Amino acid sequence: MRRSRVAYPWTWRVMDGLEALAARLWPARFDRGLPLLMLLPALLLVGVLVLGLIQIGDTSLRTLDTSTFLMSEDYTLANYRRALTETFFATVAGRSLIGSVIVTVVTLIFAFPYAYLMVRTPSSALRKFLLVALFLPFFIGQVVRAYGWLIILGNQGMVNEALGLVGVSPMRLLYNYPAVLFGLVQYMLPFAVLMLAPALTAIPAELESAASSLGASWTRTFRHIVLPLARPGLVGAGLVVVTLSLTDFAIPAILGGGSQDFIANAIYDQFFRTSDQGLGATLSLLLVAVGSLLVGVVFLLFGAGTLAMTGDRK
Repeated sequence: MRRSRVAYPWTWRVMDGLEALAARLWPARFDRGLPLLMLLPALLLVGVLVLGLIQIGDTSLRTLDTSTFLMSEDYTLANYRRALTETFFATVAGRSLIGSVIVTVVTLIFAFPYAYLMVRTPSSALRKFLLVALFLPFFIGQVVRAYGWLIILGNQGMVNEALGLVGVSPMRLLYNYPAVLFGLVQYMLPFAVLMLAPALTAIPAELESAASSLGASWTRTFRHIVLPLARPGLVGAGLVVVTLSLTDFAIPAILGGGSQDFIANAIYDQFFRTSDQGLGATLSLLLVAVGSLLVGVVFLLFGAGTLAMTGDRK
């Protein structure tokens, strides 16, 4: 250290000068306000979101004048009555809710063994392969992936070409509800694995070894030890998947072909096709309310899982 200071005395003088300047600009008494200052960007972001919701709420109370295509100046609940009573919107909302629940259950069924194998495998090569396979889809956009399934599952796609080779006539694999659900499961799987992996890593492998040494089979160990301890990860992964699926736009639009729209597609149509911003804002707020209610129910029943900010795991 002395040799370094003698060889480069100007660097030490610069550092001392910077420290003195920092102490003058930021006295020690300001340190108590540092946590609040660090929270300022998050508070600003939340504030912008709140202002946006207020604006959307104001727009939802105005109807579209079809003669001038301008929003009315008077407040009314007509948009809410229309959104809650028209059969089309009820059908789209039911399709979105049921689809998001199905996607969540199927995704967790596939993601759990993937995450468990990735965490527990003793093979470094296999672990690296699983990690690469997990992160690779993130380098490809959602729209590109959805169009990729058009190439694979289309009438002239790879699957139907293979079926034709064995004498099976082409099947309609796209533009239906199962195709949308399949695309969503494939898209949500990496998110679920990423939420489950930390929870499984936190489970000591010695617990499973101890249960096995006491005569418990693997299935009993899994049911009574691994699964209960992994519940926080399952809750966190389920919440992420269900909320992302409920609000997804691209996959229902592309793989559904316009006949299997989710609520996000209906919102897009109201804003950008029919120019009915009031109805679009109403659907947006109802989507936020339903999503928040769904998350709140899960929190009450199962806790916040790995999304909790404290050590509470109830």
